[in-house]
Amino acid sequence: MKKPASSRAKSSRPVVSRKPAAKSAAKAKPAKSAAPSKVAAKAKVAAGARKPAARRLPEWNLADLYPAIDAPEVAADLDKLDADCVSFEADFKGRLAEETAKDGGGAWLAGAVKRYEAIEDLAGRLGSYAGLVHAGDSVDPKKSKFYGDVSERLTAASLHLLFFALELNRVDDEVLEQAMQTPELGYYRPWIEDLRKDKPYQLEDRVEQLFHEKSQTGYGAFNRLFDQTISSLRFKVGAKELAIEPTLNMLQDRTPAKRKVAAEALAKTFKANERTFALITNTLAKDKEISDRWRGFEDVADSRHLANRVEREVVDALVAAVRGAYPKLSHRYYKLKAGWFGKKKLPYWDRNAPLPFAATGEIGWSDARSMVLTAYSAFSPEMARIAERFFTDRWIDAPVRPGKAPGAFSHPTTPSAHPYVLMNYQGKPRDVMTLAHELGHGVHQVLAAKNGALMAPTPLTLAETASVFGEMLTFRRLLGQTKNVKQRQALLAGKVEDMINTVVRQIAFYSFERAIHTERRSGELTAERIGEIWLSVQGESLGPAIEIKAGYENFWMYIPHFIHSPFYVYAYAFGDCLVNSLYSVYEHAQEGFAERYLAMLSAGGTKHYSELLAPFGLDAKDPQFWDRGLSVIAGMIDELEAMG
Repeated sequence: MKKPASSRAKSSRPVVSRKPAAKSAAKAKPAKSAAPSKVAAKAKVAAGARKPAARRLPEWNLADLYPAIDAPEVAADLDKLDADCVSFEADFKGRLAEETAKDGGGAWLAGAVKRYEAIEDLAGRLGSYAGLVHAGDSVDPKKSKFYGDVSERLTAASLHLLFFALELNRVDDEVLEQAMQTPELGYYRPWIEDLRKDKPYQLEDRVEQLFHEKSQTGYGAFNRLFDQTISSLRFKVGAKELAIEPTLNMLQDRTPAKRKVAAEALAKTFKANERTFALITNTLAKDKEISDRWRGFEDVADSRHLANRVEREVVDALVAAVRGAYPKLSHRYYKLKAGWFGKKKLPYWDRNAPLPFAATGEIGWSDARSMVLTAYSAFSPEMARIAERFFTDRWIDAPVRPGKAPGAFSHPTTPSAHPYVLMNYQGKPRDVMTLAHELGHGVHQVLAAKNGALMAPTPLTLAETASVFGEMLTFRRLLGQTKNVKQRQALLAGKVEDMINTVVRQIAFYSFERAIHTERRSGELTAERIGEIWLSVQGESLGPAIEIKAGYENFWMYIPHFIHSPFYVYAYAFGDCLVNSLYSVYEHAQEGFAERYLAMLSAGGTKHYSELLAPFGLDAKDPQFWDRGLSVIAGMIDELEAMG
């Protein structure tokens, strides 16, 4: 049973099989810096008239899901969901093993799965609508109440479905295999086989029911508390009190004094709220430890690996490769960047500062749209056609608004509807890359929807592939069009920063989470102790050219992934390194690459990542795989060093 999407959409799609809750593949990373192209220079003339443009940015049309939060359709569908769940339980509970073993058991079970899938789709529509409304304004009391009420109704209704996955996993292997010879049930083989991987960690039915029902007052409540708290924080910057998104955006302002003031404002407000965020972090880490212990997971991240359907040793190899590459990636790049600013070290608030030789100006929304769609179209007209619908059909919410969730995401909603993209567009070059990223997710979600509510969701091992590939297509096209040497250097440097934020920074986040969850097993961590761990992993990843000053110790507080989806972050590094290898194949491919690529996206969750990568000759279990991906970043830094 799906629950309402959070503003990260990472907790939006849990189902009774405990499949990953992050199927919406959000991109809620800290602000990145993608460098300007000469398009930005062209936008400079128009920039003076763009200040009021936020009012002209597109807002999504959620009426495709429901007309309004008080619409009778919402109440009717909630009542229908209740009735459907009750009747499903009455018709199937306690019968799966016996009926499946009979002649014709495959067709009977297929009928049950189809009814279950239809309920999932309806619940997904309700939950997605409530979550998206809340993400659009999480401080509005009426919308917040609506989100909470729908969440409770979904949880209550789904209690009648808990038995299904549990009983299905108790059906004998041979009996189930025989039943799947029936074509109607065989269609669902990927979902059934995926579900049975959870079997060793499945608990007794009433314990599962308790875990599920208590989630609303447990981790679900603390997720909601985080969303509401982070959205309501205000940061005093000069005479203004800003929300978190525009304050973070100031860290990329061209004026050094503004970057410093923004950092100090962030640090001051974070400090004032550290006890609340420490409580949320401690509570959720303990909640996860309890669940992991009861289910029998050994490592703190094993439940995430299972949900991602990726082997622990593959993730360990990725992490080891990235950490081993810190000196030749982030350490080397930030030394270069400090030199461009005429310094030996940069204060942490200048890490994503615009380069002194980069073009200035704001990129208008229409220019951003054109840049991304043109890059997509050059690769695949079909991909561009799908992406264009997000603009023409109002599937994007772009303006910055008080109370709106920070960051960006693409939420798939449910296969009978369509995805929605949320972002906070402010005309920065990085916003163009964010648009390319989220539209990559959106195209992926549209293509995978044909697999239905049970098999459309994509494991995180591939969830970031389409998004990062979309960014790479956009970047490569802009680079090819940029002839000015300094602007080419700025564009290349921006991409390196983007990749460092995607690979190095996210693996540092993963290391931070591992340390927090491991130490939490021995007792609560104070905000001070969490800050010490944060500074340790950040110092290791950023290197000696970044000066970490007082106040930075609390910058862990605003990272939503730590709250909504523990250990999600390695998926970004996985996706970036994978795309580096995939793009290399594309550059040397004969005809047919785009078709194979779209076929991979269309598979959704029906195949293991190893099967999907095989047609491209890629194997993530190859010890050299990650090094090849990281060498692409290192090669770009080589080129920057050669430019001087």
